[in-house]
Amino acid sequence: MAKKTVAAALAALMAVGSLTACSSGGGETEAAADSGDDAAEDAGAADDGSEAAEGGSEAAEGGSEAANSGSGEPVTINFRYWADNTEYSQLMQDIVEKFNAENGKGITVVAEEAPWNGGAYSEDLFNVMMGGAEIDCATWKLTSTPLFVNNDLLADLTPFVDAWEDKDDIDENIYNIMKGAGGSEDAMYVMPWNIQVLYVYYRPSYFEKAGIEVPTTYEEFLEAIQKCTFDDDGDGTPEVYGFGMRGGSGGQEPWGSFIYGRGGSFEDMTSAESVAGMQDFIDLYTNGYVPPTATSDGFNEIIANFKSGLTAMTVHHTGSSADMEATFGDDVSAFAFPAGEGQWTSMGDTETVIFESCENKEAAFEWISYLATGEGQKMWCEGTGNVPVSKSLQETDFFQNNRFMKASIEGQSYAGILPILDTTTEWVSTIWPNTVGMALTGQITAEECMQTLQDGLYQ
Repeated sequence: MAKKTVAAALAALMAVGSLTACSSGGGETEAAADSGDDAAEDAGAADDGSEAAEGGSEAAEGGSEAANSGSGEPVTINFRYWADNTEYSQLMQDIVEKFNAENGKGITVVAEEAPWNGGAYSEDLFNVMMGGAEIDCATWKLTSTPLFVNNDLLADLTPFVDAWEDKDDIDENIYNIMKGAGGSEDAMYVMPWNIQVLYVYYRPSYFEKAGIEVPTTYEEFLEAIQKCTFDDDGDGTPEVYGFGMRGGSGGQEPWGSFIYGRGGSFEDMTSAESVAGMQDFIDLYTNGYVPPTATSDGFNEIIANFKSGLTAMTVHHTGSSADMEATFGDDVSAFAFPAGEGQWTSMGDTETVIFESCENKEAAFEWISYLATGEGQKMWCEGTGNVPVSKSLQETDFFQNNRFMKASIEGQSYAGILPILDTTTEWVSTIWPNTVGMALTGQITAEECMQTLQDGLYQ
């Protein structure tokens, strides 16, 4: 997307705000939009990545001498962030205070909160940076990356990460997702911070009644859905449906796990494998293993159906886990979406970036790396319930003793996001739910459905 199309890109970015929740904390409630599930939005492929990468490399070398030469000269880093609530805002200020007191390198972070504002945070940030604002780094959503990269606003973090002693503490898959968002296999403009990984909720009591164990393969998962559909009085209407399907808003992400389960992919939704995954999805509906309202069910509906006992399984993330435990106690657990011919689950994201205009990139990296694997990572993820990107933190008792965190962590190595294209916003909001709804109700075939989805995303 060239610079001359900035106005159109901003309009798309505004539309994204209605799809993606304000979640650096990530905790979704029934009254809030889904932070991880609606994470596919706008923006085009990055054309100018190579030039920005060169600039970032040069700046990294210069910054290393200027900000971390051992001179002890004070450096101020201006940090822009958003927070979901006042508790998370105070937590961020506490992390900043601790970093400033303990970094020992003369770095002072000044953190300024900005409203998420229905997603306009990203547009507002773009406008002020194009106007020359003195912001060094900020919290981030991946879908904003192409627009900023194409306008040379982001620093390439590759030289910093390559020289970073904690580099291997973050899963390679996470780095690959960061690179993909910027449109380059070589440059990385986004630093991991915390994630949300979709998993499968289930009711152990329903599994016991069905006489089944937690599925370990995609085929076993489909069988579990069938066996957990209970019509005890034989009237043809199940008292319990095996799976809470999300055919409405945000449903493209749990749906993607079915496509990959058969060996398909988002890259070629017309392949035989992708079509087979779509047919599995259709069969769940036509065979009566999901509620009849599934064609329009969104987040609120699938959570309400699960909490009421109407469904034995559904897909979400840790943002709803506290509420699930409050409702069911021990009679709720989770497992990572199991592997078939392929494996995929959706990753919700919140990251950080350093802007190219930052004069002390080395100092800024000290701060964002503190959020990624340092004490800032521990404080934030324990305080908000988000999934840490630090593998060493994931192994601590706090996260290992939480069954929902364990399911999330297990899924991170194959988690991903929808392709970030300038067609993605319309595809998510209109094309996907309308087309899949027609397929579920028999108006079009699985093949026709997938062809329409392919054409709509890659037109």
